[in-house]
Amino acid sequence: MNRSLRRTIVKTQRIYISFLDMSQKYIYRFRATEHTFMVIMAIIIGIIGGFGAVGIQFLIKFFKELFWGTDEYTIQYLTTLPIYIRVGVPIFGGLIVGLIVHFFSKEAKGHGVPEVMEAIALNNGIIRARVVFAKLFASAIYIGSGGSVGREGPVIQIGSAIGSAVGQFIRVNPQRMKVFVACGAASGIAAAFNAPVAGALFAVEIILGDFAVAQFSPIVISSVMATVVSRHFLGDFPAFVVPVYHLLSPFELIPYAILGVLAGVVSIGFIKTLYGMEDLFDKWKKNDMIKAMLGGAGIGLLALWVPQVLGVGYETMNNALLGKMTWQLMFLLIFVKMFATSLSLSSGGSGGIFAPALFLGTMTGGFFGDMVLQYWPGLSGGPGAYALVGMGAVVAGTTHAPITAILIIFEMTNDYKIILPLMIAVIIATLISTKFQKESIYTLKLIRRGINLFKGKEVNLLRSIKVESAYTKNVITVPPDMNLKALLELIRTTSNHELYILSPKGKYLGVITLNEMRSIFGVEETVTNLLIAIDFANKDIPNVNLDDNLDTVMKIYGKWELNELPVVSKDGNELLGIISRQASIDAYNNALQKRNLGEEVSQSIRMLDKLEQVHISEDYSLAEIHVPKSLVGKTLKNTKIRQKFSVQIILIKRPATDREPEIQFSPGADDIIEGDDILIVLGKKKEINLFKKSG
Repeated sequence: MNRSLRRTIVKTQRIYISFLDMSQKYIYRFRATEHTFMVIMAIIIGIIGGFGAVGIQFLIKFFKELFWGTDEYTIQYLTTLPIYIRVGVPIFGGLIVGLIVHFFSKEAKGHGVPEVMEAIALNNGIIRARVVFAKLFASAIYIGSGGSVGREGPVIQIGSAIGSAVGQFIRVNPQRMKVFVACGAASGIAAAFNAPVAGALFAVEIILGDFAVAQFSPIVISSVMATVVSRHFLGDFPAFVVPVYHLLSPFELIPYAILGVLAGVVSIGFIKTLYGMEDLFDKWKKNDMIKAMLGGAGIGLLALWVPQVLGVGYETMNNALLGKMTWQLMFLLIFVKMFATSLSLSSGGSGGIFAPALFLGTMTGGFFGDMVLQYWPGLSGGPGAYALVGMGAVVAGTTHAPITAILIIFEMTNDYKIILPLMIAVIIATLISTKFQKESIYTLKLIRRGINLFKGKEVNLLRSIKVESAYTKNVITVPPDMNLKALLELIRTTSNHELYILSPKGKYLGVITLNEMRSIFGVEETVTNLLIAIDFANKDIPNVNLDDNLDTVMKIYGKWELNELPVVSKDGNELLGIISRQASIDAYNNALQKRNLGEEVSQSIRMLDKLEQVHISEDYSLAEIHVPKSLVGKTLKNTKIRQKFSVQIILIKRPATDREPEIQFSPGADDIIEGDDILIVLGKKKEINLFKKSG
């Protein structure tokens, strides 16, 4: 290589590195504007997620055309095909999916949602980018070849992987990463069903499992943007052709309640069948490709008898909703579809369980509605309405997500009249299912792997904050024999709403609240000599201990109209202080801010090898500084850096020597700063610059 070419390569590398450094600086500055950053990222994830949902639908049509000769095969069309095609195509589809799963991505196997939940719970939302392509093609091939699964699960996993990939590219902290994954999941379900509200609620209720999520707006934005993309390419059409519903009589709600019970039983049966069959295939020590081909063969042979089990089954569901199927066939399809979907997924196929749950609910409701119409013709508006309600009830029973189930059916119908019977059936189905099957069809898969979604993390941040960290010892106490006149004067001169009674020996006797005193306002002169402080003591007001957490405190506040609670010793005899409602809220907000800042700082420290300074919020930055000469040989206690410059040294990097390797440590007050140390400093930009110049 000649010298001029070498110079050109070196110069190009320097320009490239300079460009990366500059772009990363701008990205980190942009990330510091929290609201704007999250909104723009939500729009991007929603658009890409929408394209993913549209893409899988076009790919499914492509593979249907390739395998079956048409992109929309009907039951009548399938019966005209030779047997070797009807059996051979599902076998071939199973083989291709087995190859993708075995050689490219294990995550493409199964219905995908548990994998997303696992990534959020254990890996801070990190999902490999290759999952997008693996799941896209594996599910499209499997559904296109006739696998008895749904496309919604893959769309959710694809959208979640897109959200994770975007988060990894711009290197967000774990908290933001989880929100990005939820944005992707919401975009997938919204685009699949043309239901933006249900998409957002699905992400919150199932994927995150936390309705208190702080970043709910980005999830809604992603859901809406995905729906816009979906409507542009696929049209603004409902996922199903739904019947016109009329509630003929209030007594018709009784059959809908019974339908809720049936839907709960079907939900439990579906969960048990799926995981029971999965156990059988797991015990069978054969190659994954052989298992997938065997599953495909089973689906093909089953379809010779009942062709409705092939694919997602939207055509069959629409027929049931419109009342075009016999009750005998709908009753049969409940069991055949349950078996076919369990066989497809357990053998190693790729697809979702959301659409099969809709299918089972439609058949359950349609069959039951036909029975009601036959035996109580004046009470029923038709089997189609029951099929629609059954659809939501079985989804709720299998996923344990009643709010998502109600909203998704409501968005598909745009008819408020269906809400009342829908809510009744959905809630009953969920109660029945959760009573006999604690875990949902999603979480059970994780539990069987030994993964507890809440292990090692607080279900509620309030539970991690002790009363001891938020209470105050500033309490106004009164003796039990204080006369009424003195008591009223004390109440008038203090802003406190509660006074605490202590015996002469200091024993806690009760609380006097302003509400307790209101009964004698206006007549106090007539009873001044009759009443003393102990007469107003309320001993029923609950108290807390120092070891209790703020979750307990806030639940008490939810039941009592109080501004503060007494903090007492464990035996209840000594009054230690009080904890106010506002102090509890402030402690929670501080803990939330510290957690988010800690995650951001942890992520940003890793970037300091490439950037001298990283912005982690609108006000604060993280900087890497060579130790000023004026600090060498001194301890942090002696330097008083925090008091002088309002910056915090959070880490010290000490270079390797001939005797010791490089170390990084969080400094204590008595640690001595050495000349070669590199300080990681947290503070405002102006204060950091002053600290740099101090040496």
